[in-house]
Amino acid sequence: MIKLEQLKKVFGEKTAVDIDNFTVNEGEILGLVGNNGAGKTTLFRLILDLLKAEEGQVLIDGFNPTESEEWKQWTGAYIDDSFLIDFLTPEEYFDFIGKVNNMTKEKVNERLETFHQFMAGEILGQKKLIRDYSAGNKQKVGIVAALLHEPKLIILDEPFNFLDPSSQIILKRLLQNYNREHQATILISSHNLQHTVDISTRITLLEHGHILKDLTNSEGSAEKELEDYFNV
Repeated sequence: MIKLEQLKKVFGEKTAVDIDNFTVNEGEILGLVGNNGAGKTTLFRLILDLLKAEEGQVLIDGFNPTESEEWKQWTGAYIDDSFLIDFLTPEEYFDFIGKVNNMTKEKVNERLETFHQFMAGEILGQKKLIRDYSAGNKQKVGIVAALLHEPKLIILDEPFNFLDPSSQIILKRLLQNYNREHQATILISSHNLQHTVDISTRITLLEHGHILKDLTNSEGSAEKELEDYFNV
């Protein structure tokens, strides 16, 4: 699904990402973990063509994001609230996302029903603009928008940030069910080791832009090695 080849990104004298070869297989839930400054967000931005690499390339299903728009049809992502159009209401924003992805109004409404529990009655029907929502509810709007058009590739940066405990648990279940039902490939980054271990089929440890560990996570098997590394 995703191939990284000799990928390198530098900011001044700091190397943010330096990965020789790495493949994310179709249908995996890949958890990307690492301390602050590890390069997780930078890597996601490179994959999504939001940053230009000094060297190397990213391939998504064989398409180079810097040379093709094809991959956008099957990709959903939420990095931070800059992805939102915050002068719209959530309803207007979801309608916009639907139109961009050739969805009918009926289809958008049908899809929104599947997120009813996650939105918890706090997103739709509030008669206010996205910018006036709490950080947690903005996070929910961004995640729902990323999943709305049923993409086969989903990239979420720190999706559990700002969410209350109940919403975190619902989100874990939502992502696992989505992966199973759509055979989707999901990439998440998170500082929360427990949530990452709970949902990921594979976990990659990134530090100072380098991949230090690439772990299978059958039934949480990666947890002990990650705890030892972070001295939890």
